[in-house]
Amino acid sequence: MANVKFSRSEFEKSVKITKEMEEKISMFGTPLESLTDGEVEIDITPNRPDLLSLQGYLRAFEAFLGKKGRTGMRKYEVNKSDYKLKVEKSLPDEWPYAFACFVKGLKMNDEKIKEIIQLQEKLGTTLLRDRRKGGLGVYPLDKIKFPIVFRGMDADEIKFRPLEFSEVLTARQILAKHPTGRRYSHICEAWSKMPVFVDSNNIIMSMPPIINSHDVGKVDEETRDVFVEVTGNDKNIIQKALVIMATALADMGGAIYQVECKQQDGATSKQPLLKPEVMKLNTKNVNEVLGINLPDSRIRKLLERMGYNYDIRKKEVKAPAWRVDILHEADVIEDIAIAYGYENFKPMMPDKPNMIGEESGKSRFCRKIAEVLIGLGFLEVSSYYLLRESDLKKTRQRVLFEVDGSKTDYKYLRSNLITGALRVLSENTDTEYPQKIFEIGDVFVRDRKSRTETGIGEKTKLVISLAPGNFTGAKQAVEHLIRMFNLNSNYKVESGKKKGMIEGRVGNLIINNKKAGFIGEVHPAILKSLKIKTPVAIAELNLKMLYNSAGG
Repeated sequence: MANVKFSRSEFEKSVKITKEMEEKISMFGTPLESLTDGEVEIDITPNRPDLLSLQGYLRAFEAFLGKKGRTGMRKYEVNKSDYKLKVEKSLPDEWPYAFACFVKGLKMNDEKIKEIIQLQEKLGTTLLRDRRKGGLGVYPLDKIKFPIVFRGMDADEIKFRPLEFSEVLTARQILAKHPTGRRYSHICEAWSKMPVFVDSNNIIMSMPPIINSHDVGKVDEETRDVFVEVTGNDKNIIQKALVIMATALADMGGAIYQVECKQQDGATSKQPLLKPEVMKLNTKNVNEVLGINLPDSRIRKLLERMGYNYDIRKKEVKAPAWRVDILHEADVIEDIAIAYGYENFKPMMPDKPNMIGEESGKSRFCRKIAEVLIGLGFLEVSSYYLLRESDLKKTRQRVLFEVDGSKTDYKYLRSNLITGALRVLSENTDTEYPQKIFEIGDVFVRDRKSRTETGIGEKTKLVISLAPGNFTGAKQAVEHLIRMFNLNSNYKVESGKKKGMIEGRVGNLIINNKKAGFIGEVHPAILKSLKIKTPVAIAELNLKMLYNSAGG
């Protein structure tokens, strides 16, 4: 949960807080942490970063209350401009994207500046994953000159006065001396170049995702117009962050203006993107999932109270661009339940009692494998089912299935557990060695027998990774499992090949004369691309084959 603090006097300009209203705040799904004469403290779930500002919260909460003129999707006008931002190819691979807009006509005071800073910080820690996914900056528009360039520069060539600092520093000095630089240096200290914004006067505006320049990047009470930029490695997430900040500033009284943003690959967009997300809604599913019987007209009113627009004839929902959590029909149904009120659902016993459940044989088998490996000193991990294209390229794994409509760079279904294991190791290079990890999970394969509508099947696999490790070490771990499940007589290792592994250091695992997996040492080129500094050995096994061979 993200904890936010709002001025009570500013909050009560829109909503008077009474005992009844305190209950409604909690029923909205945002527990009221504390309430004083001067402050309202609320917990916001991580999936609702659009509620992290006072403006965003009141926009949603007033709709939830059904206030006249506040329900449905809020509309914002985006004005045209000639301003441009160019993203250059000199940037480090780890930080390739940038988008921007500007907002004019703000009337700043100390309270509004605090609100902007809080939103910037909370977006950084939640949506932008403590700045690992992206950074967001706000600048006085009158102190910079367009067009603006986002480029990579050598750390020692970058010199500017960082925010709230008394002297000019190089990028390297900022990471070592400035409090913010020290806090976030782990993100970028290994990059070949540092990303910077430079305006047409060749003035360095900032060094994302670390800090703004004090000279051109500090907003004060005299500021009326602001430039807003987002940068990072996940273009979908950072564009959402830009929308959230821009709409919050618009609700402060500003007017949004677009900036034409040209990326490294030449792709051009005019930001911010406020086009709503459109998806179909099956009202039969709504009633079946919630166990109630709502007519379309009631569903529309409930959706409007959660900030959506709903076309009854087309059965289409329009979700606001600032919502990052609407990925599936189920998310919309959850919002309908919130608007309906969980207190209004009546608990009922099912017509027929549920059967008594028990753990399946396969689940017991997987649990026992996990227990054995933990006993050998391995740590169990869990990686994403969806992968980025960059992850696949770095680990030399092929793309099998792309997820349509994915709102993030994570849009490829995993076909093995190798990529996830290597990513875990690459993200823990500063952790103490040796590192011994394993994962048991499903991977996706082509369903050549057409047993599924999608043509995609699933297999449960086990991956074992050792860093530092070699073929012998991985083989010993596998053979320990083989002995524990009495498969010695049916098991052997034959010489083999595997993409991404060192040739001559790969063995195929054969059980009952069928290939059940492999053992191998990861190719140094892959380790280098992932910045893994030690040799890595990996074994991947098909658990269904092991389970069947063990008499399951």
